[in-house]
Amino acid sequence: MNRFVGISLMIAALVAVVPTAALGKGASEATIAGPGLDDPISLAGEGQYGGEALMHIAEEAGFFPAVFTRIPDPMREERPAGALGPKYTVTYVMPGPNNEEDRLLQDLYPYASPSPVSYVEPGQRFWTTEQAR
Repeated sequence: MNRFVGISLMIAALVAVVPTAALGKGASEATIAGPGLDDPISLAGEGQYGGEALMHIAEEAGFFPAVFTRIPDPMREERPAGALGPKYTVTYVMPGPNNEEDRLLQDLYPYASPSPVSYVEPGQRFWTTEQAR
């Protein structure tokens, strides 16, 4: 029984560490621009004051499965039917090797009917060899 508890604790520790490592692959900052905004909204990245907001927006907007492979894959192959409404663009700054910064664009349609829609153009390059799905 003790061995089972020890293995369970080790798995719990790994689960606690893995999400933190995965979040480290995210954006260092982002801006949101679109209709009705006088100036773009600036968002700090992970590890910075207020960085939780960027991570929450990226997660809710489907940034991670659009850029990184996820199983099961929640992405749709086709544009959803219905009116999309005004488009907002999020520009994510992705820190990469050799202090290079890449920018990935994501279109957000928060007023789409019947539910919000986001889109990341496939093939956007980042980290030298990677590209959005």
